[in-house]
Amino acid sequence: MVTVVPRLVIGAPASGHGKTTVTTGLLAAYAARGLRVSPHKVGPDYIDPGYHALASGRPGRNLDPYLVGPHLVGPLFAHGAAGADLAIVEGVMGLYDGAVGHGDLGSTAQVAAALRAPVVLVVDAAAQGRSVAALVHGFRTYEPTVWLGGVILNRVGSDRHEQILREACEEIGTPVFGALRRRDAIRTPSRHLGLVPVAERSPEATEAVEAMGRVIAEGVDLDRLLWLARSAPPVSAEPWSPSDAVGGAVSERPVIAVASGAAFTFGYAETVELLEASGATVARFDPLHDESLPDGTAGLVVGGGFPEVHAEALSANEPLKKAVRELAASGAPIAAECAGLLWLTKSLDGKPMCGVLDAEAGMTPNLTLGYRSAVAISDSQLLPEGTRVHGHVFHRTQVEPRAGARPAWQWKGRPPEGFVQGGVHASYLHLHWAAHPGIARRLVDAAARVQARTAPAGGSAALAADNAHTAVDSPEPETPTAVVRPGDAVPESDTPTAVVRPGNAVAESETPTAVVVGDAVERADADAAAAQARAEADAAAAKARAEADAAAERARAESAAPDGVSTAEPAADSDENDEKESSPRVSRTDDPASPADRDGS
Repeated sequence: MVTVVPRLVIGAPASGHGKTTVTTGLLAAYAARGLRVSPHKVGPDYIDPGYHALASGRPGRNLDPYLVGPHLVGPLFAHGAAGADLAIVEGVMGLYDGAVGHGDLGSTAQVAAALRAPVVLVVDAAAQGRSVAALVHGFRTYEPTVWLGGVILNRVGSDRHEQILREACEEIGTPVFGALRRRDAIRTPSRHLGLVPVAERSPEATEAVEAMGRVIAEGVDLDRLLWLARSAPPVSAEPWSPSDAVGGAVSERPVIAVASGAAFTFGYAETVELLEASGATVARFDPLHDESLPDGTAGLVVGGGFPEVHAEALSANEPLKKAVRELAASGAPIAAECAGLLWLTKSLDGKPMCGVLDAEAGMTPNLTLGYRSAVAISDSQLLPEGTRVHGHVFHRTQVEPRAGARPAWQWKGRPPEGFVQGGVHASYLHLHWAAHPGIARRLVDAAARVQARTAPAGGSAALAADNAHTAVDSPEPETPTAVVRPGDAVPESDTPTAVVRPGNAVAESETPTAVVVGDAVERADADAAAAQARAEADAAAAKARAEADAAAERARAESAAPDGVSTAEPAADSDENDEKESSPRVSRTDDPASPADRDGS
């Protein structure tokens, strides 16, 4: 299928030149003209797409060749831009900067070439004159496959300064689409991980986005820029389909609760689309304000965000914390990434959290960020053991211990990381589920089994009320099997040893002791036999699905692996202070009028 949506890619020589301001302003300015504008972001960043969505009225979507594979960039773009009059893609870092050690993989240039889209280079010209021409000429000629359509000059000091810059660019035949003056009108607050998310400052964010739109409308030739976007040739890309990706939906429609609100703002739009395509009823809730999970919750997804900023409010929500513990104890599938991991621990900076995991979390001065090539080392309700993934991490916290008795992940050069406990899968690693749609389907399948097991059928509700069950404080200790491969180093602290404490989750296979009276004995026996049969059938089905998913994941990884990225061994990387070793970047604000790029979350 051919995609003909007019499109632009906004790049820059480096971070800090104003890509986010220009992109958000363009989205707002064109939307104000009545155009349907589709926003996209190169890289894994969660925060910038929130501003893009506010400006355009459509979900901000990420295009990351490292996370999803280059083969999915075009289809995901076509899916997100469907029905749009114009698509604008904000780049990441410098135009040619990608994942270290992998050439241009993950770079803005790679995405622009894949989409056959013209690049508009945003240049901070505050301290430049004619030298801007040498800079632009170098970027235009460095890679022949990249189409540099023109520039937007940022932080221009005066009319005379603008004239010098324009004449220099004209001498090398590069169009100048606009010149933005230095100003203090636009303020976008930042903190330890970049821009403050839209959800935490809605009124101010709206004002900032509107101001960006006005600045761009005044300083940029929007008609000429739109002509450039419309000159982009057709690109062959079959739109990505979440339904095709998951292979159909379950019939039970289990409720999957998805955390949202100011504390949990990080997530990719495709995650919810995959859950719904798998048959889930997605119900959002705000852990800062809602005292219970959505009615009928049979599964839970908690993404990233800033729980450390809202730790007191999260800690004070005792009813919700109890509900989450009970959900975990039921064996329901729970997927938690980064902020979700912190919320499930016993405490965060000394403030009590949900207590699902026997671990404690706290802030640290060290920044951990970067791409990771990881292997699932414990079978879970989300992923079969042995699944290889590309993900990213971005945080200033640490969890102690780093991993549970059954760790979630292993990547080269580091000890195992994360927790697989009952139905819980919790880790610092962020994944883009479009690259691994089986995660959504397995989660929904598991939730459907939980819903079928717990939902009363016919008149069994009264029976369930009549039949009392003794409380089971904790299961017998379970000894998980360690997954050790030739050459793997297993630190002593990572020896799988189950630690069972009061309040721990009761394994699904354990049947509480039934206290029945009179005629209820026969009904209890029948229920127990039926439950045993269901458990055996579930186990057999889960094993078959795991084997099929593992084979599919291995085939997908081998066929879709980017050039230079091995599917046989995760790339070496480091956890602390490794900003220079990966594509996601922490942001800087160099000028109030030109908020720097917030390129990693």
